[in-house]
Amino acid sequence: MIKIKTIFFAILLIFNFPLISNSQNVPDSFADLAEKLMPSVVNISTTQTIVTRSNPFPNFQFPPGSPFEDMFKEFGTPQERKTAALGSGFIIDQKGIIVTNNHVIEGADDIIVRVDGDKEYKAKVIGSDPLSDIAVLQLETTEKFLPVKFGDSDKARIGDWVIAIGNPFGLGGTVTSGIISARNRSIGLSRYEDYIQTDASINTGNSGGPLFDMNGDVIGINTAILGRNGSIGIGFSIPSNSAKIVIDQLIKFGETKRGWLGVRIQDVTKEIADVEKLNEPRGALVASVAPNSPSEKAGVKAGDIILEFNGEKIKVMRELPMIVARTEVGKKVKVKIWRNKKEIIKTITLGRLETSEEFKVAEKEKPQIEKEIESLKISVRELTKEDIKNRNLPNQTSGLLITKIENNSPLINSIEVNSIILEAQKKKIRSVNDLNQIINKVLSSNQKTILLVIYNSENQRRYIGVKLD
Repeated sequence: MIKIKTIFFAILLIFNFPLISNSQNVPDSFADLAEKLMPSVVNISTTQTIVTRSNPFPNFQFPPGSPFEDMFKEFGTPQERKTAALGSGFIIDQKGIIVTNNHVIEGADDIIVRVDGDKEYKAKVIGSDPLSDIAVLQLETTEKFLPVKFGDSDKARIGDWVIAIGNPFGLGGTVTSGIISARNRSIGLSRYEDYIQTDASINTGNSGGPLFDMNGDVIGINTAILGRNGSIGIGFSIPSNSAKIVIDQLIKFGETKRGWLGVRIQDVTKEIADVEKLNEPRGALVASVAPNSPSEKAGVKAGDIILEFNGEKIKVMRELPMIVARTEVGKKVKVKIWRNKKEIIKTITLGRLETSEEFKVAEKEKPQIEKEIESLKISVRELTKEDIKNRNLPNQTSGLLITKIENNSPLINSIEVNSIILEAQKKKIRSVNDLNQIINKVLSSNQKTILLVIYNSENQRRYIGVKLD
């Protein structure tokens, strides 16, 4: 009997040991980590001007989908209204460089960032990327800040503890905890998706905030949730390894530079794999090849199945665009292809997605709203990609196109309509807000003279000095 009890006790110890071992990994508290990280997480509020047109015939409604519905809307009276939005972000450089989501700041006239609960600063956009939903901001101050650093999101495992800090519903400095629920999620929100899924509570206003591991490193940017009425325990974050490539490019160039193959692809189904004598459904099937693209020049053909790109195996079709996009433009890569029931290798020199005709056609041009610069008595709108193309300007050109100049404008004798304001006080102009902020600084100074750099209507670069009243 004593022997039986001894054996039973030993069995209990064997079965209990893993439980005791695992329980030691559960944090007693997140307080120390949260206290350390919260000064680096910011609250972002934006304002945007929305222009709508009232119905000129309020007592008459066209049937839904009628071709006359949009036409008659154009004759309505334009009405402007201000809208506000809230989001989150985090500091990655002591000079006040902030990372957030593109959708948090897109179209914003003003961006206000609150740091450490009560300090407010204006911010400008260094660069933004709608395809990955990432934006980088610069605080307009010379103060120093406490940054956080990126971790290796590839090492994050399902079941790892994480914490999210952000500004849900405007309640800044909110900390939630959970685990990584899944990896490599695609939910149809953006072109490049490889989300980390977490059950840490994420709500409206958390967008752009960081997802931290237990070392206090950022492994994700909180971007989306399932559920319209708040968190239901399914939130999604952009992995830090993918985000960092975009962030570095936005800081360095003000835009992204993604690799481009020039192929349209689709999934390899079991049926296609059987017909092609491929051992299993894998890779990306080339449906078509763009003319004059890197793939066409390398000899890639419709019907090829791309199995491997630059040493990385392609398990499913959606992996290929992400791998290509993060590869350096101009790099020569080896691509393994399945053709005629055998493997072949092609060497491809990658192009740049953003300058490809394929991208230009696919990218929808946003309607630009004319805005008045009261102090200069001119009307302007932001420069579009179509403007850049039509006027044969450098691809990275940014600025404001002048659409109207009043007779009493201080610019009436020095600038003409269709000129482009590129810089003011030797600072690049990307938005109306940029120009207005510089003008306000000049007006509050004793000098009251502003130096503009423009392209005139003939694309000649000129410097203009303007005395403001």
